[in-house]
Amino acid sequence: MSRIMRFDHVGVTVQDLDHVTAFFVGLGLEIEGRTFVEGDFIDTVIAIPDSRTEIVMLRTPDGGTGVELSSFVRPDPVPGSPAAMANELGLRSLSFEVDDLQAHVDRLAAEGYGLVGGIGQYEGAWRMAYVRGPEGIIVSLAERVS
Repeated sequence: MSRIMRFDHVGVTVQDLDHVTAFFVGLGLEIEGRTFVEGDFIDTVIAIPDSRTEIVMLRTPDGGTGVELSSFVRPDPVPGSPAAMANELGLRSLSFEVDDLQAHVDRLAAEGYGLVGGIGQYEGAWRMAYVRGPEGIIVSLAERVS
């Protein structure tokens, strides 16, 4: 029987690749690579003929699950819903465990990125907050309490 080997990455399509990359690098992710992709392979996989996209692959410092940021050169990107809330269908957030939740929230607030709600605590084990980052991307930051 076939099986999944590991969870490799999540892909996010963005308008301003440099700005969104800087946001995630500021959170602590590391750039693994940056390239353009076009041709038969990508046209086949995404079913968009004559497409060209620039991709930045980011990883957590421990080498875990990555974040692939894509920005289409062609065709033009199609706007999403930058104010989507947690109950809107589709991918809603990228989640990261952090060592100091308040420090991250404060730094992001100073950069103009606000909380979606507030900082909550789950069963005495986790403190967590949703931050709305660039282009409406929601980032869930969680700190282990105990």
